[in-house]
Amino acid sequence: MRATVAWWDLAGSGHSIASLREYLRDEAVDRFAGVEGLRLKFWIADPATERWGAVMLWESAEAAARPLAPRAAELIGRTPVQYTVFDVEAVVEGVHTLPALPGPGLLRQAAEAAAPAGPV
Repeated sequence: MRATVAWWDLAGSGHSIASLREYLRDEAVDRFAGVEGLRLKFWIADPATERWGAVMLWESAEAAARPLAPRAAELIGRTPVQYTVFDVEAVVEGVHTLPALPGPGLLRQAAEAAAPAGPV
């Protein structure tokens, strides 16, 4: 197994974490759900430093080495400031109460906050 980590510095890019959430909602989540060999991908953000990134867990070195469409780099206007590939030594899932991973995370919370209130 391999893990990859990509980080972008958004300062001066014309994009924000909020604008990239639109990219997640509109295309990225569904597109990456169909990537062969990808076991898990989660997007990460640090609003204090204007950084945006992703961590991906791949089932093999071959899967991690396959080229992906550089859509995030196209949107942000540059390649990641850091892209690192790691060997995975072990994977464990701890004890938890969720039946499955929660999926959209903050993306879901942002959508719920933006949704108009129902009839009163």
